[in-house]
Amino acid sequence: MVPPIQTNTIDFDAAKLQRLGFSGKRQPKLRPISLAELRRQLTLQLQTSLEVERIVSLFFSEVQRLVPLDALGYQHQSSDLRLEYGSRSNHSAGYRLTHEGEYLGELIFRRNQRFDEHELNQLESLLATLLFPLRNALLYRAAIQSALRDPLTDTGNRIAMEQTLQREVDLARRNLQPMSVLMLDIDHFKRINDEFGHGTGDEVLKAVANTLKTRLRNVDMVFRFGGEEFLVLLSGTCREAAALVGERLRMGILELQHLVQGRPLDLSISLGCATLLPAESVESLLRRADNALYVAKREGRNRLSMAG
Repeated sequence: MVPPIQTNTIDFDAAKLQRLGFSGKRQPKLRPISLAELRRQLTLQLQTSLEVERIVSLFFSEVQRLVPLDALGYQHQSSDLRLEYGSRSNHSAGYRLTHEGEYLGELIFRRNQRFDEHELNQLESLLATLLFPLRNALLYRAAIQSALRDPLTDTGNRIAMEQTLQREVDLARRNLQPMSVLMLDIDHFKRINDEFGHGTGDEVLKAVANTLKTRLRNVDMVFRFGGEEFLVLLSGTCREAAALVGERLRMGILELQHLVQGRPLDLSISLGCATLLPAESVESLLRRADNALYVAKREGRNRLSMAG
């Protein structure tokens, strides 16, 4: 439920490949002259992108010029990456990828016919061309994710929220789909910091963020708006459904068992909910949600208020 990576990237891959002698329109594939020639071509091509998906897809496509394959799978759990190309088959050859001791994920070749020893040797030779470009792409992906994530709560940060909100508003308007947001605030958070210290306050923020994420769908996104405030983006969600989600989150925090010095700490949240209006701007949507949150706090906290 962390927001998806959003980057503004110029796609230079096709142009660079063309300069290197690889046509943008792929011609019918010919078997390479030799393993050495394919290694040379892969070394050039795999360095033209910093996107893991493109690198693995290109590797899968080109390797088949030498060793026939039906599918290729790749996963790197800590980066939340799981890629599948082609169709599942009966036989497989799996490899744990590392570069200078650094773990780079798992790669599995698949096909219906068993691999022979010569083919496995060829695949292992070709894998050497993948390691360095893959390592660079994973580092780039991690840097982008870090720039868009709040390090304390592992939710999206303010930059990610602004990018994602505008995109989702545009999509909702284009597809004539509903969209709602929940603005929420941890009740009496200043008192928690004053009584127990900022270390306890940080632990409360992490516990609340984790509870929010576990009570939401995978497609919903959570952002730390600032301080003890969070924003939840509910794509494809109408006003009534958003109210139900808000109540589920409120109850989840009430049920949260957070101990401080061996004693349970009572926690609650106040929420304001707003649903996108026709032709409404992001600024207006956030303002209405914030106003609804203010009403919930003014009326006693630990409640959900709906924007008019």
